[in-house]
Amino acid sequence: MGFDRLIARIRALQNPTVAGLDPKLSYVPEFIRREAFSRFENPFEAAAEAILTYNKGLIDALCDVVPAVKPQCAYYEMYGWQGMRTLAQTIAYAKEKGMFVITDGKRNDIGATMQAYAAAHLGETQLDGGVLLPAFDADALTVNGYLGTDGIAPLTEVCTKKDKGIFVLVKTSNPSSGELQDRLLGEEPVYRAMGAMCERWGEGTVGQYGYSAVGAVVGATYPQQLEELRAALPHTFFLVPGYGAQGGGAKDVAPAFDKNGDGAIINSSRGILCAYQKAGCEEHAYAEAARKEAIRMRDDIISAL
Repeated sequence: MGFDRLIARIRALQNPTVAGLDPKLSYVPEFIRREAFSRFENPFEAAAEAILTYNKGLIDALCDVVPAVKPQCAYYEMYGWQGMRTLAQTIAYAKEKGMFVITDGKRNDIGATMQAYAAAHLGETQLDGGVLLPAFDADALTVNGYLGTDGIAPLTEVCTKKDKGIFVLVKTSNPSSGELQDRLLGEEPVYRAMGAMCERWGEGTVGQYGYSAVGAVVGATYPQQLEELRAALPHTFFLVPGYGAQGGGAKDVAPAFDKNGDGAIINSSRGILCAYQKAGCEEHAYAEAARKEAIRMRDDIISAL
């Protein structure tokens, strides 16, 4: 229930981090791109194949160090239906390797449409003859709570049935987040109101570690608000973007954790994906460079807790 499976894996690996799989084609080493484009006439097929090969190499290198991966849908959608096939294959491969998968889709709608999103990303799709099969089958999904309970209830229903989780946007890491999220609703900012709704939406799904199936996205770039929200939301597990490339450091993310060292998972995308480029490594060593950066990140964060 809740995020128990994720917390258990974090504890087993002693690593509260997630690798964001947001692969632009320019991130993929040239030797992988060259091989894929020599095999496929359709450039979307070639791009999708190159990204899948790249992702598999990263997952192989990270699966015994990093507990989770977070593919961002947009980086697959931009390569058409072939890219979405690669998303599904990436999710399946990561799960085969024992990794927890968070699909970063930021979905939001109401009624039957939200039920369809819930079925697609977390649950099962009803097919001919009443057969139920999973489509993408991630372990968690990022969502936008702007439509209120109507957009969340279909997700929490699936989370309860399938032991899945969601992360609701609460205080995001981008520079302009305060334009809306810091505005006051009465005496409290919008992000506090959204956080309180996460606590309410998660009631009845609290697991053995004290966290519900309804988590929150809270950025490392706002450490004061991160600390404030950790104290205010005792049952809400945090997904924390903004470490590394966006400027957040280990001291910035430390307030996301509770007294037991639980309660949060810290994301790095470009820092891990492009580690071989930043370090000036030979491109065949891209996976090894990603692993080294993931270990450095883990040690950096653990040292601050």
